[in-house]
Amino acid sequence: MRLGQIVLAASFCYAGGALGLTGLAVAQDSGIPYRDGTYVAVEAPAESPLSELISGYYFRTPETRELQDDDFMNPSFIWLDQGSELWTSVEGEAGKSCAECHGKVEEGMAGVGASFPKWSESQSKVINLEQQINLCRVGQMKAKPWKYESDELLGMTTLVRHQSRGTPVQVSITGPSAETFERGKSLYYERRGQLDLACANCHEGNYGQYLRADLLSQGQSNGFPTYRLKWQKLGSLHRRFRGCNEQVRSERSDYGSPEYIALELYLAWRGMGLPVETPAVRQ
Repeated sequence: MRLGQIVLAASFCYAGGALGLTGLAVAQDSGIPYRDGTYVAVEAPAESPLSELISGYYFRTPETRELQDDDFMNPSFIWLDQGSELWTSVEGEAGKSCAECHGKVEEGMAGVGASFPKWSESQSKVINLEQQINLCRVGQMKAKPWKYESDELLGMTTLVRHQSRGTPVQVSITGPSAETFERGKSLYYERRGQLDLACANCHEGNYGQYLRADLLSQGQSNGFPTYRLKWQKLGSLHRRFRGCNEQVRSERSDYGSPEYIALELYLAWRGMGLPVETPAVRQ
């Protein structure tokens, strides 16, 4: 499959009760524009294992994409609104809010979410956005950290990441981040569980194919946190990792574990150049 050829569907159709794909010719140098002039697919860099980078948006039904495209209808915005309220809320013994240090979220957080996970000098390790938010809460606000998958952490992560919507994902995998990147790469290709499957088996070798009723995507992370219709809730990328582990009958790691942080960094690198879509909607 290559950009410039007739590839995956830009639109979906129902035929005989089954969800089928219709073809679309795509210009090699243009990507596939889908919303506000941004792209759902871009050409992969030379070192990428993929020949093109395609957002999970492209693999969803028209109804699901319509939900994402309409900010009023997008159910994720309930959490984003909560994050906006928390941004100016004074909490903790220091009596501070996020806004007191960073100003207006639209200005202080512009482009920030597109660069995570990243190396933290203070922690001497790669951290993701959720961990950075909690570091600010504990260190600057003297407040308790939020738990993974709590509405508060999901809301704030979505709010910060949303300020990068349309900005290409750009993470660093060199220097002190290199070891974490290599670990994430190894995990991506490692077969696991009773089904003996690796991430690559679905999302690199068979994307665009059906696994029962599910149309496999490239497993890109540019839309997270994401609202999944299956969950009826917003969820983090690590929740999705745990779900994939469960589906192949393998042990799950903890939220924020070194394994999941490494895998998150590798996935971000695999999608570098795709625009941030947060908050996305998926099935």
